[in-house]
Amino acid sequence: MSEKAKLTLGDKTIELPVFTGTEGEKAIDITKLRAESGYVTIDSGYMNTGACTSAITFLDGEKGILKYRGYEIEELAEKSTFTEVSSLVITGKVPTADELKSFEAKIAEHSKIPAAIETMIKAFPKDAHPMGVLSSNLSALSAFYPDLLVQDLTEAQRSDVILQLMGQLKVLATSAYRHSQGQSAIKSDPKLDYCSDFIHMMTGKEVDKEVAKALDILLILHVDHEQNCSTSTVRMVGSSKANPFATVSAGVDALWGPLHGGANQAVLEMLEEIHKEGIGYKEFLTRVKDKNSSSRLMGFGHRVYKNFDPRAKIIKKACDSVLAKLGVKDPLLDIARGLEEVALQDPYFVERKLYPNVDFYSGIIYRALGIPTNMFTVMFALGRLPGWMAQWKEMIEQPGFKICRPRQIYTGELNKKLNR
Repeated sequence: MSEKAKLTLGDKTIELPVFTGTEGEKAIDITKLRAESGYVTIDSGYMNTGACTSAITFLDGEKGILKYRGYEIEELAEKSTFTEVSSLVITGKVPTADELKSFEAKIAEHSKIPAAIETMIKAFPKDAHPMGVLSSNLSALSAFYPDLLVQDLTEAQRSDVILQLMGQLKVLATSAYRHSQGQSAIKSDPKLDYCSDFIHMMTGKEVDKEVAKALDILLILHVDHEQNCSTSTVRMVGSSKANPFATVSAGVDALWGPLHGGANQAVLEMLEEIHKEGIGYKEFLTRVKDKNSSSRLMGFGHRVYKNFDPRAKIIKKACDSVLAKLGVKDPLLDIARGLEEVALQDPYFVERKLYPNVDFYSGIIYRALGIPTNMFTVMFALGRLPGWMAQWKEMIEQPGFKICRPRQIYTGELNKKLNR
């Protein structure tokens, strides 16, 4: 007999099924709660609400575990590539050599955008935030593919539009960046791997393999992260059967928020503020520990991970490698190294488990690569796109698929009348 949870409301007891995930997670199924009791639940921010079942990503914040499709993130970062991991999360299995070659060829085939979108990018002010440009252009792409605006896409259409978006987002991002620098866009080179091509399209320079590998690892670490704000947004918007371009555009908008994808940008802004004030990283950490100070240590600790962010352990190695390879002399990077060294040893931060997270190291890498701060969240979107599309695809293909429609409890005034 399956496990049940009992809820007593006055003199009535309701039995609710208990659902157990493959990693042992347990959830009380309240699907029929309102129908049987007239009650709904209140869960601000959905922190305790499982909005779906998913076979894509598992994370355990207490133990510092992250897996894609059952594969540990450490193994994927060491032995795989961004495009292979993208294929894994989207299709549910590790591609064969031929399947991966086809996957990458189709992305390369789609690595171009309509001429009108190129014109649209050039119409934006050069100082426009690249996330606004990206969101606008993703949504605008829908105008050029009317066959993908139907209510129910075929399996082939779903698979193809995912690869199309992976190719086109890369072009949209780099084109917006080049425009902001007063430079012409650089066409994609199908002979290059995904990350090398992206860096080449950004800079126009020959790409160092070690640097490209570091970016590849960073994108792998960002591919998916369970039901975070932007992923949940993609599912929410996609549940209305909005077209895939509008759906991904909504994910970009959610990611843009400083409490989500803007975290690595906040790290650099913190470093810039420390440098500007000339106080030194030790004095800054002293301020952070002062409860009366407004100073905040960005890029340390994590809302989900209660110990060390497993992604941070991986990217730290790549970060150290890139900095050594490039030999960059930058006072902000010196401050970052100092913050890391002191915070990892200071009992105040150790006891509170405020370890550097993936946003701390990703910001440092992007800075070393010469990527401007306002492009950091775009880089996040580039890595997260495969996860968004895998979640979208999984949702619309699941039996019992329905539009998302949360409930609320009304707390407004009663029985108001117009005084006329």
